[in-house]
Formats: sequence, structure tokens, C-alpha cells
Amino acid sequence: MLRYPQFDPIAVRIGPLAVHWYGLMYLFGFGLVYLLGRWRIAHDKVAGGFSPRDLEDLIFYSVIGVVAGGRLGYVLFYKPSYYFTHPLEIFYLWEGGMSFHGGLLGVILVMLYFARKRGVSFFTVSDFIAPLIPLGLAMGRLGNFINGELWGRPTTVPWAMVFPQSGDGIPRHPSQLYELGLEGIVLFILMWWFARKPRPTGQVSALFLIGYGTFRFLVEFTREPDNFLGLLAGGLSMGQWLSIPMVLMGILMFVFTARRPSR
Repeated sequence: MLRYPQFDPIAVRIGPLAVHWYGLMYLFGFGLVYLLGRWRIAHDKVAGGFSPRDLEDLIFYSVIGVVAGGRLGYVLFYKPSYYFTHPLEIFYLWEGGMSFHGGLLGVILVMLYFARKRGVSFFTVSDFIAPLIPLGLAMGRLGNFINGELWGRPTTVPWAMVFPQSGDGIPRHPSQLYELGLEGIVLFILMWWFARKPRPTGQVSALFLIGYGTFRFLVEFTREPDNFLGLLAGGLSMGQWLSIPMVLMGILMFVFTARRPSR
């Protein structure tokens, strides 16, 4: 069994101001998206003809989409009855509670707006941004690990960890690190390799849906379900049920877009 490094969730204190590692991870994540996007614009001929200003605008709107969509997704997917009776607490972002799937919907709306504003197809925008996302997700999972939250299910594997925040002293899967590795690093390598060559419009986006949905579905078998939800129908978690439509939609998109000429 490995010892969980007990991190201080606060990175910096300046008087009454406390800067949390989790917030910094979001900042680092968007910073990586920006740097990778600038690299694609400068070196990748299949990057969709975007300019640095386009990238900056897209990231600015995406920050809003991630925060608003992630929070509303958590409210609607995970605790609707609670927040409907405590509506003001929807705005208590400092108490945590974000949903990736809600954040994804928020970013999709942002991309729809951006594509219409720029006069290009939605998939031209999504194919450009999709390979940039996984390392940003990795930073979010690192933030979860530093906070000691979203821990895994009990296990006897040699690398199990006891998360003090769980309060039970039981060795568990470090599922945050599994997600960091699969949804972050492995998916980034796969997406970056796939997007470097001309592909039919929409296929890069489809691969992201398939890849993320599959990895999230698998990792959820090692992640402790939310105690207020538990496992749902079929013995699956909420994260798994939300990932299934992603994979199915991605497969349909991949097959449909394969008929288009490569760009």
C-alpha cells in the first residue's frame, strides 16, 4: 500500500486571500490548451485556418462554458432535488461540485456560437479544439488528487492508498490518477496523433467522444460512487450512464463522417 501525500489544498495565502490548488489546476489546464493551440496554428496545416485571436476568443468563451455548464450539469445530473430546494447554493462554486459532462455541453454551446460568428461549420471548430482538451482534463484530475477527493473503491492492489478525507482508513484505488493517465495523457497522445493527418471533417471530434467516453466508463469501475447516489440501474454509476451516449454518438459520427473527403 502507498501512502497518500497529504497535500495542503491551499497553494498560497496572501492575508485573507487563499489560492487553492484546484483553481490553479484549472488555470494551468486552460494555459496548456492555449499553448497547444498556438502550436497547432503555427505548425499544423490541418488546424482549420484559425488565428491566435480566434484561439483567444474561443478559450475565453470556453472558460464561461466550462464553469457554467459544469456547475449546472452537476446540479441537474447529480443533486437536482437538493438544489431545487436550495437554489442560491447553485452559485456557491467554492464548495465544489462540477460535472465534466455538463462542462462538455457548455463548451459545445460555445463552439456552436463561435462557429456561427466566424461563418464556419461546427465540426471545423470542434476538430480544432478536441486534441487540445485532454491535457487540460489531466490538470483537473491532478487537482482532484491534490484535494484527496473523488477517491476510488476499496482494493488490495499494491498501489492502493488510504485517503484521509474518506474517513474510513480503507485502502482504495487512486482513481484520480487512473483518469489523469487515461482521459488525460493517453487520450492526448491518441488525439494528437490522429489529428496530425488530414481527416474527414468531424472525425477528430468523434474520436474524442469515443475515447473519453470509453476511458471514463472503464475507470468508473474503480471509482467510489457518490454516496448520495450510489450505483444506478445495471450496477452502473452516473458517470457511466452519462458516458454511454458519448460513445454511441461518437461511433455514429465516426461512421457517418468517414464518407466525407479528407480535408
